[in-house]
Amino acid sequence: MTSRQTAETYDKIATFWSGEEFCRTNGIAQHRRALRFVAGAKEEMARRALDAGCGSSGRMVELLLAEGFEVEGLDVSAEMVRLARERHPGVMFHLADICTWELPQRYDFISAWDSIWHAPLAEHEGILHKLCGGLNPGGVLIFTCGGLDAPEERCNDLMGEPLYHATLGLPRLLEIVARAGCICRHLEYDQHPELHMYFIVQKSGECHSE
Repeated sequence: MTSRQTAETYDKIATFWSGEEFCRTNGIAQHRRALRFVAGAKEEMARRALDAGCGSSGRMVELLLAEGFEVEGLDVSAEMVRLARERHPGVMFHLADICTWELPQRYDFISAWDSIWHAPLAEHEGILHKLCGGLNPGGVLIFTCGGLDAPEERCNDLMGEPLYHATLGLPRLLEIVARAGCICRHLEYDQHPELHMYFIVQKSGECHSE
């Protein structure tokens, strides 16, 4: 599937993530773990965060705002962005495709929770280099992937709509993170035995332990 087709799928089902049926704690504990690695605020400068693939729930945006970040959101789905702006009118949301979008600045924290894996497989390496390159020294990226050993792509059904997933595989992802100047601080199969994995990686420059 192309990014445009993925956007069309999410346009049709966007209200689910902003409705009462969706579990708003999804991913929050993992983000709190990642935030413990983030460098302290610079003097007289606010820390900046990007929610890449922000969707419509606003839960990551709310967490980051509560932690004192200036937050931006990004999503390829026009309906997701419309709902996100409705929920947080004071936040800057970008309607764009992460495959081609250029980050307007560097960030101290970037979340790509359940988002990169919807991009075409051939774009994954470039996206990861882009996000890692968009971190300030000591900045942190959290992202999810399919926890497989080798590349794979497939199209599944979600709420009656087709949805594409792809992964480069764990060995390749670790290579890319290192080549992009980042260090893997944590990786976990957080929904085992499901093959849902998340990475916490930090831009070289400062080291922070939990």
